[in-house]
Amino acid sequence: MPDTGVDHGVFTVPNAISVVRLLCVPVFLWLLFGAEERTVAMLLLGGLGATDWVDGWIARRFDQGSTVGKVLDPVADRILLLTAVIALMIDDVVPTWVGVLVLVREAIVSLGTLALAAAGAARIDVQWTGKAGTFALMVALPGFLFMDVLDPGTGRDIVEVITWVSTAGGLVLGYLAAARYIPIARDALRAGRGGRASKSTEVAA
Repeated sequence: MPDTGVDHGVFTVPNAISVVRLLCVPVFLWLLFGAEERTVAMLLLGGLGATDWVDGWIARRFDQGSTVGKVLDPVADRILLLTAVIALMIDDVVPTWVGVLVLVREAIVSLGTLALAAAGAARIDVQWTGKAGTFALMVALPGFLFMDVLDPGTGRDIVEVITWVSTAGGLVLGYLAAARYIPIARDALRAGRGGRASKSTEVAA
């Protein structure tokens, strides 16, 4: 079923999935640091990463898109990614340089988003490169934790290769998405200012 572009409000299945993902963030932290159930924490994080595309797919497939969902989905992604990176850096599982690159990219995008909103830019939809980069990192992060709990051997070697390939792909796509947002941001800023100018003209008329 194609997306008709109709806003279906707050109470949709995709929005519910995003809320559940957010509610699982403190559970992950408790499993990792409180209960010290590292394997279960790894499985939960992997499951949350695997559902990264589910809410968007349901919204498109079953025409359940909403304005709230377009904001809630990337917010859930950001919170989950940042929490996982910081927690695994504290746990000394993720290499510091990987965590720093992820955090710097997220800081750039977040500050840019706030600056554009303050300047009155039109809303920018999430780009596939950014979404793919986040997904790749959400594959890599539980991989680092998995490597930490696995005994040395062939299985660990395979996990290590997958983890590092996902890490490289996630970082490259993430920074590529940040660069691609620059011209998109300029257009959004012009569109936002143009919309305000049109409204001012209508009021004056």
